[in-house]
Amino acid sequence: MARIAGVDLPRQKRVEIALRYIFGLGPMRANEVMTKAQIAPGIRIKDLSEAEVARIRTIIDRDYKVEGDLRREIAMNIKRMQEIGTFRGLRHRRNLPVHGQRTRTNARTKRGVKKTVAGRKRSKAKK
Repeated sequence: MARIAGVDLPRQKRVEIALRYIFGLGPMRANEVMTKAQIAPGIRIKDLSEAEVARIRTIIDRDYKVEGDLRREIAMNIKRMQEIGTFRGLRHRRNLPVHGQRTRTNARTKRGVKKTVAGRKRSKAKK
């Protein structure tokens, strides 16, 4: 099993798919890394030589911010927004959607389990 940036990559997957297991590498960056490392597109992790794994590892370490460093930077950005009191920081602090989504309905993932509030329904007499 190849270990790159602290992540064990699955042996049976193709390299461009397996690289996506690393936080911070998506489809585009995975293909960039493969191009820079001069690795064939269809090859699987188990078929890589140690030299090729080392090339991938050095390219990722040198050119990209991934895993712990990237997570730390994101957390620091959120903390900074909260400290200076931006709207996005307030949304993070209140654990509400940040990117303009509606909260009257939906947003269950962010808001948690549904809490029933008394008197919320409209009564038929008021029609």
